[in-house]
Amino acid sequence: EENIRFAEKHNIPFIDADYDTDNWFARAKGMEDEPERGIRCTMCFDMRFERTALYAYEHGFRLISSSLGISRWKDMQQINGCGIRAAAHYPEIEYWDYNWRKNGGAHRMIEISKREEFYQQEYCGCVYSLRDTNRWRMKNGRDRIKLGEKFYSNAMDEEH
Repeated sequence: EENIRFAEKHNIPFIDADYDTDNWFARAKGMEDEPERGIRCTMCFDMRFERTALYAYEHGFRLISSSLGISRWKDMQQINGCGIRAAAHYPEIEYWDYNWRKNGGAHRMIEISKREEFYQQEYCGCVYSLRDTNRWRMKNGRDRIKLGEKFYSNAMDEEH
């Protein structure tokens, strides 16, 4: 939703390829208790990149990439490996393995997120990551994650 809102605001074309939740759960079967950055994440990235590469092939795009690597919580080698594997199925498609964290990229991401008041998840995004993050939070005396809460907006209010 945040991507769509940003794209519309800046008049940028946006493609929302279908996300197949049933397929994801079928592929995740047996990996429910895998740790973050483990084989479940590889499966998830593979699934997403496979769909992205297919869409790119079907619609004449020659380059695919991902912004997932900007997150310090993600393993860039894992993400890039999945992207490279998916692109390899289509000789005319290339995966761009740009390191978004370097050259001020991580700082720029925070600036844009604050300015645009983006919702920023405090977990990976899958139900198992949410479950595990909330377990950790409760064990450490913290509240459960409040879905949809924009914690950057409070930081912006304090700066102004």
